[in-house]
Amino acid sequence: MRKFAALLVGLYLTVSLAGCQKAATSNVTADDMTMGSPDAKVTMIEYASVSCPHCARFDMEVFPAFKAKYIDTGQVRYIAREALTGDPAIAAAGFLTARCAGKDKYFQVVDAIYHAQQEMFTGGEPHAVLLNIARSAGMTDSQFESCIKDETALSALNSRWERYVKDDKINGTPTFIINGKVYDKGEMSLPELDAAVAEAKASGKTAS
Repeated sequence: MRKFAALLVGLYLTVSLAGCQKAATSNVTADDMTMGSPDAKVTMIEYASVSCPHCARFDMEVFPAFKAKYIDTGQVRYIAREALTGDPAIAAAGFLTARCAGKDKYFQVVDAIYHAQQEMFTGGEPHAVLLNIARSAGMTDSQFESCIKDETALSALNSRWERYVKDDKINGTPTFIINGKVYDKGEMSLPELDAAVAEAKASGKTAS
């Protein structure tokens, strides 16, 4: 872990969990990564970190079924927002790698990192694991190294996270917001998501 974190020397991540001001918004920004129809009546935002074990478990055990049931059928638009919880250095490098792979491969890379999370945290070398994932997404070694050392991209990532903490009141992951209602209890089961989506549909509120 220390060896990997050294790659980010000079790119200090300032993460604050204070200063909550405004309610969260479902409005899609240019920085958001999304799945599903923009015309869906329900929007779900997930604030998650690729170095968060709870987020990884949700991604592997619940999200595939949720995606097939709601996102792929046009009922829900999904917005992924990147959090720097867990190990901030690994989370940052993981998200930078996913973005460098391109929008068409972003979710593929994020999912691969979740599946490799246990390996990274139980004796594996995070840098080597992420490099292999980058290679599988078509990146060269030099592209990967440049990507995770990109100070401008890292600063933008950190600024987004600080904004989520301050403006969207995010202080833990995963946090879900469905049509403006915050579900900050952590992982949600598929039945719980079923109920939340049904409630959003019944409320008549717009996704944004």
